[in-house]
Amino acid sequence: MQEHSRIVVVPTWSHPSPATAARAWSARGLVLVGAAGLVLALAPGAAVAAPAQAGSPAEATQLVADATHQLEVVTEQVNDAQVQLAEQQAAATAAADSVTAAQAQLQSLGAQMDEVAVSAYTGNPSSFAALLTSSSPEDFLAQVSTLDVIAGHTDDLLTQVSAAAQVAADAQAAADAAGAQAQQTLDQVTAQQTELQQQIATYQAQYAALTTAQQAEVVQATSGPEVTPPAAVVADSDAAQAVVDAAMAQRGDPYVWGAGGPGSFDCSGLTAYAYAAAGISLPHSSAAQARMGSAVSRADLQAGDLVYFYSPVSHIGIYLGNGMMVHAPTSGDVVKVSSVDMSGYAGARRLL
Repeated sequence: MQEHSRIVVVPTWSHPSPATAARAWSARGLVLVGAAGLVLALAPGAAVAAPAQAGSPAEATQLVADATHQLEVVTEQVNDAQVQLAEQQAAATAAADSVTAAQAQLQSLGAQMDEVAVSAYTGNPSSFAALLTSSSPEDFLAQVSTLDVIAGHTDDLLTQVSAAAQVAADAQAAADAAGAQAQQTLDQVTAQQTELQQQIATYQAQYAALTTAQQAEVVQATSGPEVTPPAAVVADSDAAQAVVDAAMAQRGDPYVWGAGGPGSFDCSGLTAYAYAAAGISLPHSSAAQARMGSAVSRADLQAGDLVYFYSPVSHIGIYLGNGMMVHAPTSGDVVKVSSVDMSGYAGARRLL
C-alpha cells in the first residue's frame, strides 16, 4: 500500500485538560504538516517541507502518528543506503583486484614473449641457425615450427589478457561511479534524517500534550494493536526457534534509530540481531531483508518468518504464530509483541 509522507514540525505547548484542549486548539495555532499541507516526498535529495496548521486534536493525533512513521521511513532509507554503499564499495574493491591480477598476468606473458625473442636471436631456434644446423629438411621445418608455435601461442595469450585487462579496467570505472552515487545517496538521506531528528524534542512535547486516549491511538497506529505475549513460542526448526527466542528476549528494549543491539534496536536491527542467533547474516535494512529468501502467503506464515510493511518497505518484524509478531515498532516505543495485521502489511519472506 502507498503511504502518504507527512512530517511534523511543532512547538511545545502547555498541558491543558481534555475539556479545554479542543476549545483552545484553533486559537493556539499549533504548527503542523497535515494531510492538506505540504507533503515531503521521502526520496534522496528531498527537503523537509514547510509546516501547515492542524485544526483539531483529532488531526494532531493522526499527524503525530504519521510523523512517527515517517521518522522510521527515513531511518530505514538511511539503513538501506548504507547497505547499498557497502555493496558498491565491495564491488569496487573486487574490480580493483581484477585489474591488478590482469596487469600482473599481462606483464608475466610479456616477459615470456621477450624470452622467446631473445632465444630466437641468440639460440638454435632462429631460422638462419636452424638452416645451418639442421640434419634434414624435416629437422629444419620442425625447429622453425616450434619457434612459430611458441611465439604465436604467447601472442594469443597476450591479446586475451590485454582484453581482460581492459574489461577489468572498465569494471573498475563502473564500480567507482556506482560507489560515488551510493555515497551521494547516503549523504542525502542522512541529511534528511538529521533534519527530522532535530524535530524530535518538539515532537515529544506534542505527544506528551495529547490525552491518554489520544496517545493510545498513536501507539496503535504506529505499532499495531498490542496483544498479550504468548507464554511460549514453538517453531518448526531449531534455527527458527533460535531466531524467535533471540527476538523475544529483547522485549522491553527501546527503539533507537539505526540501533542493532544489544540493548536498543530499530526494526531491521532487531531482525538482523535475531537471525544472527541462528547463524544467518542479514543486512541492516528492512527493504533489503524483504528481498531475501522466498515469498510466503499470509495463510502459510510460520514462526520465524519475516513480515514486512508499507510500499516501499520501511518496517519489518518476526512472525510468532497465531497472528502475532515481535518487532521494534518506532521511536518512543519498545520491542514488543503486536498483531501482524497492523496497517500497511505488505508481505512475508522465509529464510529458514
